[in-house]
Amino acid sequence: MSKCPCNFCHLHVHSEYSLLDGANRIKDISKRAAELDMPAAALTDHGVMYGAIDHYEACLKQGIKPIIGVEAYVAPRKHTDKDPHLDSQKNTRHLTLWAKNLQGYKNLVKLTTRANLDGFYYKPRVDHEMIAQHAEGIICGSACLGGEIPQLIVGQKFDEAVKRAEQYREMFGKENFFLELMDHDLTGQDEVNQRVIDIHHKTGIPLIATNDAHYLKATDERMHKVLVCIGTNSTLEKAALHYGPNFYLKSKDEMWEKFKHVPEALENTVRIADMIDLQLDLKTTHFPHYEVPPGHDLTSFFKLLCEQRFASRYPAGHPREKEARVRMAMEQQVIIDKGYPGYFLVVQDFINWSKERGILVGCRGSAAGCLVSYVLGITNLDPLPYGLLFERFLNPDRVSTPDIDVDFPDKRRDEVLQYVSKKYGKEKVAQIITFGTLAARAAVRDTARAMGLDLKIADNVAKLIPAIPGHPISIKQAIEEVQELGNLYNTDSTVRSLCDTAQQIEGFTRHASRHACGVVIGKEALDELVPLEEKDGDIITQYHAKAVEKVGLVKMDFLGLQNNTVINDTLELIKTRHGKDINLETLALDDKRVYDMLGKGDGIAVFQMEGTGMRKLLREMKPENLEHIIAQISLYRP
Repeated sequence: MSKCPCNFCHLHVHSEYSLLDGANRIKDISKRAAELDMPAAALTDHGVMYGAIDHYEACLKQGIKPIIGVEAYVAPRKHTDKDPHLDSQKNTRHLTLWAKNLQGYKNLVKLTTRANLDGFYYKPRVDHEMIAQHAEGIICGSACLGGEIPQLIVGQKFDEAVKRAEQYREMFGKENFFLELMDHDLTGQDEVNQRVIDIHHKTGIPLIATNDAHYLKATDERMHKVLVCIGTNSTLEKAALHYGPNFYLKSKDEMWEKFKHVPEALENTVRIADMIDLQLDLKTTHFPHYEVPPGHDLTSFFKLLCEQRFASRYPAGHPREKEARVRMAMEQQVIIDKGYPGYFLVVQDFINWSKERGILVGCRGSAAGCLVSYVLGITNLDPLPYGLLFERFLNPDRVSTPDIDVDFPDKRRDEVLQYVSKKYGKEKVAQIITFGTLAARAAVRDTARAMGLDLKIADNVAKLIPAIPGHPISIKQAIEEVQELGNLYNTDSTVRSLCDTAQQIEGFTRHASRHACGVVIGKEALDELVPLEEKDGDIITQYHAKAVEKVGLVKMDFLGLQNNTVINDTLELIKTRHGKDINLETLALDDKRVYDMLGKGDGIAVFQMEGTGMRKLLREMKPENLEHIIAQISLYRP
């Protein structure tokens, strides 16, 4: 193989976030690009930007330039048209888009959002009008064989292909549109490449050489095929796969062998990388806008509200009144110095709104150590008698946003979300995405189906992998630690092949779903910062919780608890049947009968005390007060 005399970088790369079609882990893309001495690496997943922030940070860590992109799906007509004959998946075409700068990134976010919210039909789709509206700051490539221009060439419509190329050049600007050449040894690809070069000669539109990289190395081809078979519910034997052994992150020399007749196409990849100047702000926090009364700013109103409500928690003559005032002043200063008054105002607002409507609200976690939270009505436990530390919640010496986990009855959680959406604007509120991964047992079963194996074999192997909640055990660990599985692996070639393949895909992202409780409220419309999509009728971010926080949005946890629903319903039944209105906040915490009940192990339906192990511990400890319960829960489930 001759040595490449020019430079090159990969601009067309799919990660595991091209769900069950990409087999590159995000961190491996930048690591491999750095190993191959490339100056940059792009991420262009199918129709989504799930991994954009992770890729951005991973590239910076490797010392190479991150390129954020997407391989968009272009609708044959308007993106809102959904005729099964005219707008089917087979008529949808690909287009590669890269963010050139911050404006380009914002436009990429908007295009991806609209494609998923308005244009989804089999795939998230854009159209030419939408692309033209958001073309500023974006560099475009003509994509793979599934692109518009290559498909026009395949259909023997060369003049139309030329016209479409010129339209895209007009749309994105002379410097920002490129014709992609790919060579994966696919039938018809050589002819398409030659005609693309003809378009280049005819129009002057520059060429780039890309490789549609769906996996990291040539040896990963089979593993990638297994993933695709899982996604298409097929088997390696029967699947009609259009992928071959060349869809990986090739070296410069390998790309030179394919494209040495057009060296400028290789050089132009670095030209694009040089054009890109995208610097994301991952330090600024964008708190939602809380409307304060005239004459106040967030800080003054925050302090005023604390002062107004202080007396309801610590009335004159309260034994801890002076201590509470000193503590509140200290906490307020930390909150103000860190710029969090708006956060506390937002949280107290929806919590107190909920309480006024009879919605049972509970807070858990370190927020209980914050006296300001207690004063504002966010929490209901006085932190002073229990020696709870504010610093565990908000540390002046550590950069961390407040994290208040709020529990609502699962039946009424949506009421609170609707209130928040109405108050701040539905375009500023979304739930957060989460990703399901191929855990050990699922990886074994899915791999067996893809390999066409007897599912009894897969079931036998999967059951030998221990399932310990909160402590996942890998296939490799299970083989080493479970003797029966180790023996099977060492003596049965089918089991060995199954386990080896399953280990390769273990941990890959399998599907996207809605986070159980994560919600973000933005200062501006969320699609200024994060791409959005829809899941089961709810708008959700395409960035996972950590990435959402990195772009500056504050995650709030709205957890729907069945236990809260039971308590809420019980209080209403007592009021209806017995005419008694019970206020949980004023209930005594020293009722001996409650502790006697728990000491007998009668913890069924008592939140966090109903497990077999916990009830056994209750019988042994015989708790006599709340402090005993606190210690027990803290030690048993830290």
